[in-house]
Amino acid sequence: MSANAVPLDSAAPLEPPVPTKKPIKTTGLHIGEAEPGCAKVDPILVVDNVRRTFGGLTAVDVAHVEVPRGAITALIGPNGAGKTTLFNLLTGFDKPDDGKWTFDGRPLAGVPAYRVARMGQIRTFQLTKALGLLTVMDNMLLGAKGQTGENMFRALMPFLWRNQEEENRAKAIDLLTRFKLDTKKDDYAASLSGGQRKLLEMARALMSDPTLVMLDEPMAGVNPALTQSLLDHILNLKSQGMTVLFVEHDMHMVRHIADWVIVMAEGKVVAEGDPHEVMKNPAVIDAYLGQHHDEDIGEDPDAEVEHVSAMKELLDDER
Repeated sequence: MSANAVPLDSAAPLEPPVPTKKPIKTTGLHIGEAEPGCAKVDPILVVDNVRRTFGGLTAVDVAHVEVPRGAITALIGPNGAGKTTLFNLLTGFDKPDDGKWTFDGRPLAGVPAYRVARMGQIRTFQLTKALGLLTVMDNMLLGAKGQTGENMFRALMPFLWRNQEEENRAKAIDLLTRFKLDTKKDDYAASLSGGQRKLLEMARALMSDPTLVMLDEPMAGVNPALTQSLLDHILNLKSQGMTVLFVEHDMHMVRHIADWVIVMAEGKVVAEGDPHEVMKNPAVIDAYLGQHHDEDIGEDPDAEVEHVSAMKELLDDER
């Protein structure tokens, strides 16, 4: 027997077994429990400690939130919750007091809005930004990236950019046809209805082949006749491989098309989860039906009454 060998009948204690880590529960889009700031299986947008104040008012104070890739995520909350302000920060239209965030693994803090768009993160606005004195086609062409003719010197040499221009026009016609705006291509954007402008803004966003599309209240001010069309287009974005993050107050719409819901109140993320489960969350009920929503300022009080009524109807449906 070797001098270093231990006899089988030795009284030497056995080494304790190495404890195994409990596997982390992965459910669909998220890891672990569905709670504010929970990790996602494949996040495309990750936000850390983003804070924005206006004087003594803290408009946004988000500790951590992740947006899942390839899904439709709704950002909801009562008026004054900070949803649009957060949109403005993440897309470079405003600057935070503190914080950082990444898009597809690339840091975006301090990156101007036009560069954010070129990176594939495109947004629309609650009040549409269509250029009214340009035609619908010209608005579409503005959305195309990497246009050779935009350089002052190359613009003087049409042979350098003519083919690219024709390709962009063909792409624009295809998108306008999909959004049923092809017959309006030569009309001024100012002549379009509010709903048609929403469609134009969404179509123009797709000219840049985005990875993440951020829609700020896409249904606001839209004629009910166009609502279903807009819903179908949002669902199509997902089917085409894009990620969608949208702000919305229509809870019925959120429940039917969103894969994930993030709830904000008083600048903070107070809940996350599946749309049907989130509607039952006490924090969400308090955010919409509690007292603090009466303290929000700078929004339309009539709209707030409509939002609270919608939440009450949903809660009745869930029961």
